[in-house]
Amino acid sequence: MRFAIYLLLFIGLATRSLSAQTSGVSFEVPGYEDEMRTLERLHSLHAPAAFSSCTLWDTWLPMSTLWNSQEKRAQYRQVFLTRRIDEEGYVSMQQHRGMAHSEGWPFPAWQQSTGKGFHFSTRGDGWAVQMLGLQALTSTDGWNLQGAEIVSINDEHGLVLNIKEPEVTITTPAFRCGTIAAPFARLEWELQDFPSDGRAFLEWQLEGENDWGTRRSVPLRTPTAMQFENVPLYRQPTYAGLLTRYRIRIENASGSQIHLKSLITAIDTRHPITNTLFVRGCCDYFNWTLDTAFLKQNIQRIRTAMLYALKECQVREQKHVFVPWVGHDGRSGLARDADGHKKARIGLGVGNNYWDLLPFGGHDALATVYLYDALRSFIDLERAIAQHKEWEIAPDPSIETDQLVRLNEAIRSDFQIRFWNTETLRFNGWIDIENQPYDYGFTFVNLEAVHYGLASGEQTAEIFTWLDGDREIESDTSRGADIYHWRFAPRATTKRNIETYVWPWFNPEDIPWGDQVQDGGAVLGFSYFDLMARLKTLGPDDAWKRLREITAWYREVEAAGGYRAYYAQPGRGTLQGGGTAGGLGLDQEFMESVLVPQIMLYGFLGFEAHADGYKLNPKLPKDWPSLTISNIQFQGRSLTITARQDGTVTCEEK
Repeated sequence: MRFAIYLLLFIGLATRSLSAQTSGVSFEVPGYEDEMRTLERLHSLHAPAAFSSCTLWDTWLPMSTLWNSQEKRAQYRQVFLTRRIDEEGYVSMQQHRGMAHSEGWPFPAWQQSTGKGFHFSTRGDGWAVQMLGLQALTSTDGWNLQGAEIVSINDEHGLVLNIKEPEVTITTPAFRCGTIAAPFARLEWELQDFPSDGRAFLEWQLEGENDWGTRRSVPLRTPTAMQFENVPLYRQPTYAGLLTRYRIRIENASGSQIHLKSLITAIDTRHPITNTLFVRGCCDYFNWTLDTAFLKQNIQRIRTAMLYALKECQVREQKHVFVPWVGHDGRSGLARDADGHKKARIGLGVGNNYWDLLPFGGHDALATVYLYDALRSFIDLERAIAQHKEWEIAPDPSIETDQLVRLNEAIRSDFQIRFWNTETLRFNGWIDIENQPYDYGFTFVNLEAVHYGLASGEQTAEIFTWLDGDREIESDTSRGADIYHWRFAPRATTKRNIETYVWPWFNPEDIPWGDQVQDGGAVLGFSYFDLMARLKTLGPDDAWKRLREITAWYREVEAAGGYRAYYAQPGRGTLQGGGTAGGLGLDQEFMESVLVPQIMLYGFLGFEAHADGYKLNPKLPKDWPSLTISNIQFQGRSLTITARQDGTVTCEEK
């Protein structure tokens, strides 16, 4: 089967015209006016849509827009101040309503996991209605209701019950689901006129049981407004086997009213990267704006997010990100039996990041890259707070920045040893709970590791001899020049993968190599990390050569009438986007395409935004007389900065 919803479920972004006007960005390099205008148009095409309240993009879109858009500053200020963080410290993904953990990724859904969902209302669940055929219940047939009477079943409130007795029980019809596919029970409900001494519990039965003993019971919140509650049943020592029923039990609440919209078995679809991406995005916002009111309001949330990531993923002990959640241990959701027949391993292979079909997890290299980067930004922020008493933000005595610096150094050392594949001479994507490493030629893992400074010099050299075709890996599907077959970016992976996925992606072999973004396809935005890594290690001339190849490709795209028109021609590849699966990520939900032009600011100009000011480390190709970037909005000033080949730099401020 083939699900068009996978990889960054569509969010309804319309393709923008390639003739869109520039958004005040100006790049000037004498002699290369065509290339600079092309980059300006690329930026102006993607910048207007480069905003999302979804945490997944926090480390990419803010850095690409905060420097030249007051509108985006206002949007991200609001988002970062209101991003949901649960009582333990987990930062919500906030993609859209799904059929799994309410604060995680929308899928795998209960419909894809032998689970069960009882929905008395589908209000707000348009995605599940459209993509999964979700239908609302219209009766309580099969339910056992004791101590309450049915008022109605309606779209606004779901099942409405009046509580008539001191004890109420609401028991679901029987079902059958392995607890590994139901680590959480998820309710959406509210309780009206609920007394202060009232109590509520969720109970469950396993196959072969008939009683509802206290060992199968956990307390519930009693919300007075409609909200989700994700009940972590997997933490209960007796929760193992085949789940057959749920029961809600309510005590001391006569005269109250229950509004129950849904009760479902939920896969743990949280991602271990949301906390670190949120921290990085908040730090970027503050460094660009010096908005101390924002920092005062948000600093405890930022600290909570960072400390949760370190604790939950055992970073201090492991020196890397270890994902401890059910379904996230890095093992594939696909397997073959002794006769070679494929089977789904329901509950395994749950995604952990942008590449949501792949079971990153266990010992997670990509999550470690993001944590390493976020921790550096967090350390800088805490040091700035300590130095600026006038901000009136108290340091947290439990946070020792010198200790965190040492931890990050240890993370870098561990990364270089743990995740390095000594046979292919590149980084593995992850290592599962059974100590099995996974290497499909993850170009994004390797390039981001280089960009963020986790790779050693020797490792970086080996990575680029592979990417540039000077060293071929026999087991790879794509070698040599074919790694850049798509021109605008390297393939996301260079080795065919038909066995390692989340279980609903059951027949990856049905999709040709390169027609799936996560299997030989490519994403435009992440070419930024290729450019930055080349600039850092191979020098500006090499990065400029790669960038000119991208601008030449993009001019061809413009001449054809845009991405959709260009790739409509057979043989050029298939586009992903707007609910359609494909091999190339360029438009629609691929908002990170705006990253590519940022090589001019963060790369060749070497601009770094800090709370105490900006730093410059220009790296100009030898045939650039100079580089000028205008309209850099930094901490209340508008800057025009020119770096010249002779090493001089001038800055005009408005």
